Amino acid sequence: MSYVNAHAKQWEIIHQELATDSDKGLSKKEVEKRLRQYGPNSLIETKKTSPILIFLSQFKSPFIIVLGIAALMSIYFGQLLDASAIGVVLLINASIGFAMEYQAQQSMEALKLLTVIPAKVLREGQVEEVPSHEVVPGDILYVEAGDMVQADARLFTLSQLEVNESALTGESMPISKKLDVLPVDCPMADRRNMLFKGTFITRGNGYAIVTNTGMQTEFGQIAEMVQSSEEEDTPLEKKINVFSRKLIWITSVLVVIIFLAGLLQGHPFVSMFKTSIALAVAAVPEALPIVATLALAQGMLRMARHNVIVKRLAAVETLGGTTVICTDKTGTLTENRIEVSMLSMDAGDLTIEPDAIHQSIHIQDGEQLLRTLNYEMIQLVSCLCNTADISVHGHELREVGDPLETGLLKFSRAGKKDILAIRKLHPKVKEEPFSSETKIMATCHASGGDYLTCVKGAVEELLLRCTHVLKDRETLPMDEATRAHYRNEAHRMAASGLRVIGAAFKEGHQIPDVLSRELTFAGLIGMMDPPRTEVAAAIHECRTAGIEVLMATGDHPATARNIGLKLGLLSGEGEIVMSGSEMGDYENLTEEKKKAWLSARIFARVTPKQKLDLVKFLQENEHVVGMTGDGVNDAPALKKADIGIAMGKRGTQVAQEVADMVLKDDSFTSIVVAIKQGRVIFENIRMFVVFLLSSNLSELAVIGATAVLDTHFALIPLQILFINLVTDALPALALGVSEANELVMQQKPRRTSEPIVGPKQWTALMVYALVLAGAAFAAVVWVHYTTHVNTTHPTEVCNNILFLTLIVSKLLHVFNVTPASSKSFFYSEVARNKFVWYALVICLSLTVLAFFIPGVAEALKLEPIALEDWGVVIFISVISVFFNRVLKQLRIVV
Repeated sequence: MSYVNAHAKQWEIIHQELATDSDKGLSKKEVEKRLRQYGPNSLIETKKTSPILIFLSQFKSPFIIVLGIAALMSIYFGQLLDASAIGVVLLINASIGFAMEYQAQQSMEALKLLTVIPAKVLREGQVEEVPSHEVVPGDILYVEAGDMVQADARLFTLSQLEVNESALTGESMPISKKLDVLPVDCPMADRRNMLFKGTFITRGNGYAIVTNTGMQTEFGQIAEMVQSSEEEDTPLEKKINVFSRKLIWITSVLVVIIFLAGLLQGHPFVSMFKTSIALAVAAVPEALPIVATLALAQGMLRMARHNVIVKRLAAVETLGGTTVICTDKTGTLTENRIEVSMLSMDAGDLTIEPDAIHQSIHIQDGEQLLRTLNYEMIQLVSCLCNTADISVHGHELREVGDPLETGLLKFSRAGKKDILAIRKLHPKVKEEPFSSETKIMATCHASGGDYLTCVKGAVEELLLRCTHVLKDRETLPMDEATRAHYRNEAHRMAASGLRVIGAAFKEGHQIPDVLSRELTFAGLIGMMDPPRTEVAAAIHECRTAGIEVLMATGDHPATARNIGLKLGLLSGEGEIVMSGSEMGDYENLTEEKKKAWLSARIFARVTPKQKLDLVKFLQENEHVVGMTGDGVNDAPALKKADIGIAMGKRGTQVAQEVADMVLKDDSFTSIVVAIKQGRVIFENIRMFVVFLLSSNLSELAVIGATAVLDTHFALIPLQILFINLVTDALPALALGVSEANELVMQQKPRRTSEPIVGPKQWTALMVYALVLAGAAFAAVVWVHYTTHVNTTHPTEVCNNILFLTLIVSKLLHVFNVTPASSKSFFYSEVARNKFVWYALVICLSLTVLAFFIPGVAEALKLEPIALEDWGVVIFISVISVFFNRVLKQLRIVV
């Protein structure tokens, strides 16, 4: 049972209700009792999929099941060679799928945290470190800078305490904590008197009473949502299942018709049953599972080269159909660090982008202000009134201390200030540390024979302590109009999403008794978590590809708007930013509210549940949703989305566990690479599905026609299997690795309802199948009634011509399945694909060799073929390709 509304109660009441002592803490005996009562302070982890289950999951495809039944029936009727061939196909497919998914699982294991983080608690009057799972409600938790909070707790003593809660709430700036009682309905992100499990202490220290542990914490509630959230099949998996069922029904109907027709003609039951098995094997493209698996696996490997770990094969394609990317802000669109971005001084505003590593400042506006004394004094205050430190090692910047203070140091260094030299020249002699009461920090430094006092802090408080204001190189008295001007400027900057502090100083011949009085105001410093430099271009490319990018963050609406404008998510100030409080109840949305949800591009101050609701809402409106994020607060939505994409560097373990993909370099641009690869894979899958189905249906037409017409040259089951293995697998594999055409990222996303094989593709493959079957019969008729009129073995010759023509025409048929967006025949993706040509050479060579290897020729009932017969086979096969190309050019088929 969880302890509720701790933020709305006096801490003394909580101590009484949880029966603890703020001075001594709990006794060890009481801890043992509460461990039995509340359980360990740990989350219930989802069970990892075992290697055996990963392997067995490769056999759940309908095609695989049908092939397995065909293999069993072959064994029953003594066709062991046929059964063995089908078994090899099944094993290869399962092995490839298992290898790729198991490798992805192992990569994820390498990303996990390998250490157990302890907690500091007060037990029997002594602060001691204990394993985090032993923390119980009522424990007195002690935290200080650098600690990770191990349970939810109500603060009752603190000193300059600031907490980074970005992983839980999405708020990028450290939160200053306080002890005041808050309203019951206060949102989690604004509960300043609480500590939450999984957050980090960035400054100060404090004592708090533990109110909730384990699954009862806010962290645990999110984990529970993750576990209860249903994991969706990817669109590709859904489409393949629909397509498979449709094909199986079509095959079953045709097989039954041909089986009954044979019985009515007086053929033996067993003979027709064997023919039916042959028909089923011919109709089911046994190469499809292997080719689809390898096409996806190759996509996985390509993406791995771009630092993307894909955990599920089918997830590779889904990004290609993504219509909306719903992304977190902090750490995904932004750098997850604080930098100075604006200065407001008497002479005007200066908008900047500091580069601390290369010691340069990119000026967006107000370059002339760099030469003012105000600017120099703000830089000096940023450097001296500061307890943090930064250092550069190669191209890496190392930061130690409060993020706000390291941001100020980066600003000073970017302005070509030597921080160590300045601090050596102005040694600190006195300090008044920042406190939540004064909201100001002041330091005094020796400066030649005099003393320089530097002060920074909350604008409102600092202005009250200033008696003068710096106007360029003059120091003038501070009046109320000037104070009002800077207050208004501070409000304006805060409204644009900046965190604003003031900078002031004073000079004297002695060390002041009180540092923060009679100050001279230098200006305002606006700070923000800057957007990643490469993200704007990536968002533009997504839009070009017809993909909408939405931001869903726990941060302040003004901050979200500012980032949205910088990245191009918003085109102007007029566009709305919807806050969590404005979203309403997902279960009871009005039509007007639904339209607002669909039109908004930025959602701010949203809770983890609202992120999850947003993903559900978009899916209900027929969107394929990709969700990116790195925090614990993103995990439920990551799992529910069609594609969950977690960050590898900054991402929490919870987010990485539930995501379908992990970006090892945290680069949003890698998503664009994944989208392109997904689209290429879908086109390739569509190409080889049309190729395989039209090829196999041509066999079905030939077998059905020979059975119904009772011809003397029917194909035997082993020949059918040989044709499938030789002509299907390698050409289809080659199609599966075709490169993208240059228009792939200029096309709109596919509709969610668009199947792999739509009406146009079904029409095309039926026409292709009839042309291929007709070509095979034409070759037999030609040979039978011209070159072999008087032959003594017409059955064997006709059988072999039928066998050969089907193989050659099917191999050349690979050139008919190029997508509609392709260029001319010779410059299409297929014609330029070297693997297609390799496949044709290998398959034709295997076919020729089959005639000369005694055991194989005997099993396949093959006899030597004359050169003129080869000529007929090749000529008819080329004509079939030409005929299909003409139909394609006339737009009769796609």
